[in-house]
Amino acid sequence: MPHYHKLGKIPRKRHTIFRKPDGELYSEELVSTEGFSNIYSLVYHCYAPTRVKEVGKPYSVAPEVSVAHNMQHRSFTGFSVKPEDDYLKSRKIVLTNNDLHIVLAAPKKSMEDYFFKNSQADEVIFVHEGEGVLRTIYGKLPFVPGDHLIIPRGTVYQIQFANENNRLFIVESFTPIRFPKRYVNKEGQLLENAPFCERDFRIPEELETFDEKGEFKVLIKRDDLLFPYTFAHHPFDLIGWDGYHYPYAFSIHDFEPITGRVHQPPPVHQTFEAHNFVMCAFVPRLYDYHPEAIPAPYNHSNVDSDEVLYYVDGDFMSRKHVDRGQITLHPTGIPHGPHPGTVEKSIGAKETKELAVMVDTFKPLKLTKAAMEIEEPDYYKSWIE
Repeated sequence: MPHYHKLGKIPRKRHTIFRKPDGELYSEELVSTEGFSNIYSLVYHCYAPTRVKEVGKPYSVAPEVSVAHNMQHRSFTGFSVKPEDDYLKSRKIVLTNNDLHIVLAAPKKSMEDYFFKNSQADEVIFVHEGEGVLRTIYGKLPFVPGDHLIIPRGTVYQIQFANENNRLFIVESFTPIRFPKRYVNKEGQLLENAPFCERDFRIPEELETFDEKGEFKVLIKRDDLLFPYTFAHHPFDLIGWDGYHYPYAFSIHDFEPITGRVHQPPPVHQTFEAHNFVMCAFVPRLYDYHPEAIPAPYNHSNVDSDEVLYYVDGDFMSRKHVDRGQITLHPTGIPHGPHPGTVEKSIGAKETKELAVMVDTFKPLKLTKAAMEIEEPDYYKSWIE
């Protein structure tokens, strides 16, 4: 959870008179979570946020499931997803369950003629390739490769890309994205033993205020449907805001790895958690320093979780071969582990340069049609010497 922040102009007391220079009132809005029981922000609009001119017919963007009951190790070539001009059309759901969607995207163009609001999910957008600016009602947030962009549900946003070469790994979480509980003290501050601290999180610092009337298209996602809304004013009309509910960025390069004398289990790599899944970051680090340590991970049976690894860069000592953008899925109930020869090869190694993002789900994942189009079908045989 990010800490308290404020931008722009706000009244000294909440829910009090706050006027424009011409004497009209600014419009106060509470953006709250879990009703009135959890974090929130108070935002101040130039115009009432309820000024809707038209609501169009919704259309489905639900994933098309091809394999509902998977019991096989899988591998997918993520960079085989073809680039598309439009940001939303480029988003391909590859894995899904009742807790999240895992999405690949290769958008070529910036969002220019519409805005987007995901009202069904928090989003974690991992920027594999590309750079630009995430623009939201809360202000501007520049991003570069390696950034996680955490966008809480209900946030209206646009993304401006610097060029056409963009690769994104996106997690849509149907429950809030939070820091692991063991990293946080009872006051909400990150602990000294956490692999990152508040200084590592970038928050909006430049507020854009557009005092503009007209017709502005906002596509709102709910129940895997997109609802086309037309508002009578620019969505980024905030004069100021304060609170705890806003987007922020965290670079995988700012994650400080936790190491030990012998191999450390994946929870030491954790970045975020939500209901029924966790996220992790594998980063360059020194290997174990026990004189007889085996750096390669041991074989592991996922008794109650599916493991998804998204390979970003570098060499992985436990794999014979990986490509940038490759995804592996190791499901509940089947042991997985290092490829033949990699255990012996890892002995004596001093460090790794690997970069990867991991998602462990506590409910089985379903494979979509988009996933099957980029699958490497013989991956499950790759442990045969």
